[in-house]
Amino acid sequence: MTKKMSMSTSKTSLVLFLCQIISALDVPLDSKLLEELSQPPTITQQSPKDYIVDPRENIVIQCEAKGKPPPSFSWTRNGTHFDIDKDAQVTMKPNSGTLVINIMNGGKAEAYEGVYQCTARNERGAAVSNNIVIRPSRSPLWTKEKLEPNHVREGDSLVLHCRPPVGLPPPIIFWMDNAFQRLPQSERVSQGLNGDLYFSNVQPEDTREDYICYARFNHTQTIQQKQPISVKVFSMDSLNDTIAANLSDTDIYGAKPVTERQPVLLTPTGSTSTKVELRGNVLLLECIAAGLPTPVIHWIKEGGELPANRTFFENFKKTLKIIDVSEADSGNYKCIARNALGSVHHVISVTVKAAPYWITAPRNLVLSPGEDGTLICRANGSPKPSISWLANGVPIAIAPEDPSRKVDGDTIIFSHVQERSSAVYQCNASNEYGYLLANAFVNVLAEPPRILTPANKLYQVIADSPALLDCAYFGSPKPEIEWFKGVKGSILRGNEYVFHDNGTLEIPVAQKSNAGTYTCVARNELGKIQNEVQLEIKDPTMIIKQPEYKVIQRYGQVSFECIIKHDSTLLPTVTWLKDNDELPDDERFLVGKDNLTIMNVTDKDDGTYTCIVNTTLDSVSASAVLTVVARPNPPFDLELTGQLERSIDLSWIPGDENNSPITSFVVEFEDALHEPGVWRYQTEVPGTQTMAQLKLSPYVNYSFRVIAVNRIGRSQPSEPSEQYLTKSASPDENPANVQGIGSEPDNLVITWEPLKGFQSNGPGLQYKVSWRQKDVDDEWTSVIVANVSKYIVSGTPTFVPYEVKVQALNDLGYAPEPSEVIGHSGEDLPMVAPGNVQVHVINSTLAKVHWDPVPLKSVRGHLQGYKVYYWKVQSLSRRSRRHIEKKILTFRGNKTFGMLPGLEPYSSYKLNVRVVNGKGEGPASPDKVFKTPEGVPSSPSFLKITNPTLDSLTLEWGSPTHPNGVLTSYTLKFQPINNTHELGPLVEIRIPANESSLILKNLNYSTRYKFYFNAQTSVGSGSQITEEAVTIMDEAMASRQVDIATQGWFIGLMCAVALLILILLIVCFIRRNKGGKYPVKEKEDAHADPEIQPMKEDDGTFGEYSDAEDHKPLKKGSRTPSDRTVKKEDSDDSLVDYGEGVNGQFNEDGSFIGQYSGKKEKEPAEGNESSEAPSPVNAMNSFV
Repeated sequence: MTKKMSMSTSKTSLVLFLCQIISALDVPLDSKLLEELSQPPTITQQSPKDYIVDPRENIVIQCEAKGKPPPSFSWTRNGTHFDIDKDAQVTMKPNSGTLVINIMNGGKAEAYEGVYQCTARNERGAAVSNNIVIRPSRSPLWTKEKLEPNHVREGDSLVLHCRPPVGLPPPIIFWMDNAFQRLPQSERVSQGLNGDLYFSNVQPEDTREDYICYARFNHTQTIQQKQPISVKVFSMDSLNDTIAANLSDTDIYGAKPVTERQPVLLTPTGSTSTKVELRGNVLLLECIAAGLPTPVIHWIKEGGELPANRTFFENFKKTLKIIDVSEADSGNYKCIARNALGSVHHVISVTVKAAPYWITAPRNLVLSPGEDGTLICRANGSPKPSISWLANGVPIAIAPEDPSRKVDGDTIIFSHVQERSSAVYQCNASNEYGYLLANAFVNVLAEPPRILTPANKLYQVIADSPALLDCAYFGSPKPEIEWFKGVKGSILRGNEYVFHDNGTLEIPVAQKSNAGTYTCVARNELGKIQNEVQLEIKDPTMIIKQPEYKVIQRYGQVSFECIIKHDSTLLPTVTWLKDNDELPDDERFLVGKDNLTIMNVTDKDDGTYTCIVNTTLDSVSASAVLTVVARPNPPFDLELTGQLERSIDLSWIPGDENNSPITSFVVEFEDALHEPGVWRYQTEVPGTQTMAQLKLSPYVNYSFRVIAVNRIGRSQPSEPSEQYLTKSASPDENPANVQGIGSEPDNLVITWEPLKGFQSNGPGLQYKVSWRQKDVDDEWTSVIVANVSKYIVSGTPTFVPYEVKVQALNDLGYAPEPSEVIGHSGEDLPMVAPGNVQVHVINSTLAKVHWDPVPLKSVRGHLQGYKVYYWKVQSLSRRSRRHIEKKILTFRGNKTFGMLPGLEPYSSYKLNVRVVNGKGEGPASPDKVFKTPEGVPSSPSFLKITNPTLDSLTLEWGSPTHPNGVLTSYTLKFQPINNTHELGPLVEIRIPANESSLILKNLNYSTRYKFYFNAQTSVGSGSQITEEAVTIMDEAMASRQVDIATQGWFIGLMCAVALLILILLIVCFIRRNKGGKYPVKEKEDAHADPEIQPMKEDDGTFGEYSDAEDHKPLKKGSRTPSDRTVKKEDSDDSLVDYGEGVNGQFNEDGSFIGQYSGKKEKEPAEGNESSEAPSPVNAMNSFV
């Protein structure tokens, strides 16, 4: 920097900014540079300005400084040179300016009181410390004084003066008694800021003889005690008695009773006062008032608000405390003391002054020869401080002249400095409240550029984050810094980069493309130097599966996942924290590679769990909250209040809800008088309610307990409440569920539910049982029985209505009049059978029966309904009887008809009807005979196909198990199935009913046929049965088909195929021995599973087939043998291939829907398929 800078404001600011950057190098990173560079002294440590020392210990006055060369130290005392060599008690620490004054070996601290100042000096200048005022602490004893006892009238005010000795520093005051117990303080009695004890009004309990004021001197750790003060308070009654005993009746004198008084200020006095406080200190304002009742103090600031966040009230609001006061806190503060009789106020005018404080402190200045610079020293205060300058500790007016220096008030301007211009300047800002002293050096250096960053330093940065490449440098004049990328790269410029004044190159968003070698070049007029650094960009560490919020019940197990992705060259470490602290040292916490598992979770495990992933370059974290829920803790502190005869209030304190809100409280009670140990439900209240008003019954010894309920469940019951015994009373209620039901034809059994113990309301519980016959003008018959639940009335008519009632009573009286219920005496069996029974047959399986109702009087009980007994006598088609099995249908109520389902066709039945009451069944009606008509038969019992020949098959069958009528004939239908799975024309034959076999002739050889067979009655055809069979193949045709294998062309073709396979195997073997490779796909294709090869469309053999029992695939050309009569070698096809067994469907004529062009069949086959081996022709085709 060679050009002179003008002293304009903008350029001065720029110079200061640059100088501050350079001055940061006065503690360089490079130790060699530190050894080589010269630097004026700088004070690094010094004792406080006001230094109070313990007179019993050595005095240590600190003064430490740095500089190059190392500075020497000297001291002044009270403004003159302090020659420490002449005082044997004073030594200076080696390589330091710190003084040690030896008091322990006979020296006196008072002899070394004074103002000390340290100077650190080297060839480049001198720095000075603050003026350090040394004063030994003092803790003098209390002056002896004669203290008179204080006799005070009750209600008057009192001040006990402390007047502690003046110490250094001032002592801390507190009041205690002879037992070293602090005296209690309150709004009425309190200690003032001056240490006095103020009583707004005295009370008789204030009488005591040991009011002692203590002064604690913290610096010397001593406590001084004032003599005890005695206070005796006279009450008005005792004072009047004393006056009456000492005065004659003619004396007109008497003590007035205690009267209330309006407030009067004890401190401060008068209506106004002033207070001066310094900026930054704590402002304490005090108002203490006398009065009865005790006044209450209130504070306001006139014309403004008390500062928020800095205002505090102490000593029961008698002291207003404002911390860190500033000039804005100046003003009038009013305290108001008020009681019921009036108020008094005092205004304190506060002025905030300020010792000097820095606005701009001078800062060290490093310049190169010929440069310009400035030192600025600006301070403020109240009053405004004056600024004075010193050079190397000497007032600048008498310091050696420097032509490059010019003083302009608070600024020193340097122009075209030279190396001899180096010096340390002191700025002193002072007013009447204090001073500030700051050292700032001007160091003129001429140094070529030096780069302090190590060569080839490697920087590793995460992608998309800033990359900061250091180029720490030093030089004077300040070097210019340039950056290059690569060995022959051009200078870096543009918005992609940020160039910091300290030489650092910043890439705000580093990408993979930014990786490489970077070169930093530093140059000034004295030289040039460069340095290379390396930059690597790494992939960021990410948590790809973060832990999630979990809610778990107590004693459960929970896991948090933390799956990460990171750069392969970085080694991550995963740490789990609980509530930002280490995991508990507990074996229940299992830390896995990607998760944290907590076993047997407890309430203490509730909190926030954080997964932190750290690498050497980055750190990521993710947190999740674990909420442990459980049933609530039981309520406690049950309390009974508001006890009345019929109600009581129960309150409780809820237990911990364990993170699941309490939804309700259940109150239970125990009756220790009647059911000890049995807890019963009383009431339930919402979870927001902690009190319940409970209704009580007389003559119960109650205890209550409360159970809390939340979403997880119910708490344990609380401890029982205290017991509460209610008074006896007559019963409030009568037994419930009263009934009158006879157990015999001549009695009436009256039953009821007895009252529970707590319902009895008193001792001697009994019941008054009353009854009378209904609709007869009879009087009530009553009897009183003990505490039972049943009474039997004998000798009653059969099944007549009675009015019945049961009333409770005890030793104190009867319950309210009970309500009446209707009962009946005992029932007897009905006497009459239903008449005019008629049967209407609806169809072959259903009939309807009718009957006339019996007279109600003959029922002799409650009519419950009618029972119809019916049974099959014989089948009309077989004319054979069998075991008779009666069936019963019950028809409830007064019904006179019913349906009889499930009858067998063409059968003879009998039935009768009986009436039913509570006692049983009445006599049966005469048996009624009816018959069911014919129906269609069931399918033939079996169909066998035997004796296959070239053109015939023999069919045998069994008659239907249930003919359901007279069989008229059988119907046989059949049709051929060719090799393409097509159905041929359908042939139908009618067969007489008395036949059981048939030989079908003129059939085609080697042909599969499908047969459909059913039986008929006059009503219609029954369900059919199906079967398949194959005729035998012609031997000549078989031999012609087999001869194909002996054909020359066929043999040649097979040989060619075998030769090709052999050549392929040899080539594969040679390639494998040479280490050749071939794709896995080719291997799979070459070794494909034959069981999953697709079937060719023109192939006559079967593809995949899975047996219904073992599900194993069959090999080509194989079949599972049929369990029917058709032989394995007699067939070459199967119905499986036509769709049966796999939800295949047939049309009405038997053809398979959607696949075959033959005629449709009526019904699908029902599992009668056959399986057999293929024919020789098909086998040959399969081989080809």
